[in-house]
Amino acid sequence: MDPIIEIEEKAAAFIKQQGGVVTVRFSPRHGCCGGTSRIAIAETSAPKETSTFECHQLQGATLWIAPELTHQGLRLRVEGWWKLQRLFVDGAPLRAGH
Repeated sequence: MDPIIEIEEKAAAFIKQQGGVVTVRFSPRHGCCGGTSRIAIAETSAPKETSTFECHQLQGATLWIAPELTHQGLRLRVEGWWKLQRLFVDGAPLRAGH
C-alpha cells in the first residue's frame, strides 16, 4: 500500500520551520470558459474545519489531509529560494467538476 503521502526531506524541514503543521486539500480552479478543476494544494496551517480531514503525525509534523488525497502516490515538495519558498503537491491528479 502507498504511504499516506510522501514528504521530501526539504519539505519536512520547511514545514517544521513554519510551525510544524501542514494541510493538504483540494482547491477549485476556474477556467476561462466556465470549467472547474480541483487542484491539490499544501498550506502550512491547520484547516479551519478539521472534521473533514484526517490527521496524521509524519516526519515530526502534523499532517491534515483530505481523505480522497491519501494513498494516491502524492509527494510534498518545496520550491523556490530563501524567503520565496513554498510547498507544492507533486503527482496530483486533475479532476474536472466539483
